[in-house]
Amino acid sequence: MSTAYDYIIVGAGSAGCVLADRLTADGRNSVLVLEFGGSDRSVFIQMPSALSIPMNSPKFDWGYRSEPEPGLAGRRMHTPRGKVIGGSSSINGMVYVRGNPMDFEGWADQGAAGWDYAQVLPYFMRAESRAEGGTAYRGDRGPLHNRYGRLKNPLYTAFIDAAHAAGYPVTSDINGGQQEGFGRMDMTVHNGRRWSAANAYLKPALKRPNLTLITHAMVDRILFEGNRAVGLRYRQGDTEHEVRAGHEVIVSSGPINSPHLLKRSGIGPAAELARFDIPVVHDLPGVGENLQDHLEFYLQMECTQPITLYSVMNPIAKARIGAQWLLTKKGLGATNHFESCGFIRSAPGIPYPDIQFHFLPLAVSYDGSAAADRHGYQAHVGPMRSKSRGNVTLSGPRSNDRPSIRFNYMSHPDDWAEMRACLRLTREIFAQDPLKPFTGREMSPGADIVSDEQIDAWIAQKVESAYHPSCTCKIGADDDMMAVVDPQLRVRGVEALRVVDSSVMPAITTGNLNAPTIMIAEKAADHILGKQMLAPSEIEYSRASNWRDAQR
Repeated sequence: MSTAYDYIIVGAGSAGCVLADRLTADGRNSVLVLEFGGSDRSVFIQMPSALSIPMNSPKFDWGYRSEPEPGLAGRRMHTPRGKVIGGSSSINGMVYVRGNPMDFEGWADQGAAGWDYAQVLPYFMRAESRAEGGTAYRGDRGPLHNRYGRLKNPLYTAFIDAAHAAGYPVTSDINGGQQEGFGRMDMTVHNGRRWSAANAYLKPALKRPNLTLITHAMVDRILFEGNRAVGLRYRQGDTEHEVRAGHEVIVSSGPINSPHLLKRSGIGPAAELARFDIPVVHDLPGVGENLQDHLEFYLQMECTQPITLYSVMNPIAKARIGAQWLLTKKGLGATNHFESCGFIRSAPGIPYPDIQFHFLPLAVSYDGSAAADRHGYQAHVGPMRSKSRGNVTLSGPRSNDRPSIRFNYMSHPDDWAEMRACLRLTREIFAQDPLKPFTGREMSPGADIVSDEQIDAWIAQKVESAYHPSCTCKIGADDDMMAVVDPQLRVRGVEALRVVDSSVMPAITTGNLNAPTIMIAEKAADHILGKQMLAPSEIEYSRASNWRDAQR
C-alpha cells in the first residue's frame, strides 16, 4: 500500500464521503480516507424504520455523553455520533432539511464570506436528486436522493390542517422558497433504503483506482513540518502507521472529534494543550468552543382511534414489516415516519422561524427506549437558535482519552422563554378542530403542567437533544480571534490543513444538519480543487412581512 497520497481525509462521515467522491472524480488526485468505524452492511442501518437501533448500537455509535448539565438537573445527555462509513448519516433520522435562507445570510454577516444563501443554494442543488422532480430551488441530478413520505396515515395531514386552522401558513416545500409554515418533510430514502452519504457518494467512488478507504483506523495525530500539515499517524489494531499528504490533510471527523483531533495535534488553546504537555503548533483559542445543539421535547397525545403505529409495535407485526422490506423494500419499513413538519416564529419581532416541529403518529421516545402503552401521536418540538454555548475539551492527550463535552444547555434565560412558547403554541395547534376526531388526553407532559415553574421543571427532566452538535471549528473573518477556519475552510495559522464538516458552521441552522453538512462538503470540494465556484443563484425567498408585529 502506498504511504503517500495527494489528499488524506479523516472520517468517512457525511462530509468525508462527499469529498472522497468529488476529489477523485477527474482521476488526477490520489485520496486516502481513514475511518475508525467499519461496514454499514446491516439491515438496521439500511432499513429506514429501524433508525433507533444503530444510533444506540456500540458497533455504530461512538457512545458519547455530555458532562453533567446543570440546566438539565445534572443529566448527562446522549450525544450519538456515527462510527461507521457514512458517519452520522448512517445512524440519523434521515430528515432532509436545508435550513432557512436567512441562516446563511447570517453566516455571511458573521464573517463567512461566500456562504450567503445565493452562493450555497447551487451546492444544495448540485448534491440533490429529488424524487418529486427539480425546481428553481431543488435539484434532480445529484447523488443524494430524497423524497416525501406517502402520508398514508391521516394524522400527518390532520396535523398540517390543525396548524393551518391555528393561523399558520401551509408551505408547498420547506426546502424551497418558503420554509415558514407546515407541510411535508423530505427524507433521505431511495428505493426503500436509507440513502446515507456512504450509499450516495462513497460506494460509487470506491470503484475508482485513485481512492483508498481504510476502516478501523484510529487517527492519533496530524503530523507537521513547521506549520505545514504533512500527514497523519494512525493505528489499525495494534499496528501504528504513518501516511503522507502531498497536498492537504482534511479533517472531516465531525463536531466532536474534529476539535478533539486538532487539539491532540497541537492546534488549539495553548493553555489547555499545556495542561496535557501537548506541544503547541498554533495557539488557536476557538478550537472546540462555540458548541451548539438543538433541544426538543415530545408533546404526546392519546389517540382515540386505533390508527397509529402502536398497532405494529408488537413482535409479530414488526417481523411482517421487516420481511416485507427485505423482499420488496416497501411498506412501513421504507419510511422514517417523519412525514409532516412545521417551522414557526415563537413571538413577534422574530424575523424567521425559530421553532421546528417533527410529527410522528406514535407516542415513543426518539431512541425507541420508551414506547407508550396505547395509541398516541406526538410532535417533537424545539427552539432553533439557543443562545447557550458549550465546548469540547480534552480529558487527556491520547486518542483513546474521550473528549469532554459540555453543551451548557439552557444556560441563557431566553432559552427558557422559548421552550415555554414551544409547549404552549403546540398545545394550541393540537387543540384545533382537524385533530379533535383523534384527540384524547395529553399524555406528556400532562394537562396539569401549566405554570412557568411547572413547565421549567418538566423541561429540565424531560427535554432531549435532537442530536445536532455543531459549530466547534467555526468559519470566521481574519479579525475574529475565535474563528478556526477561513471562508475556504483552511485552518488558521497553519498550511495544508482544512476542516470540512458541521463543526465549521458559524451558527447552527434552522432544522436538521445533514443536508447543510453535505452542502458544506460540496462547496469545500471546489475550494480544495481551486475550481470556479458555481454561479450564485438570483432567486428570491419568502419572508413573513408582518414579523415585527405578529407571531403568525
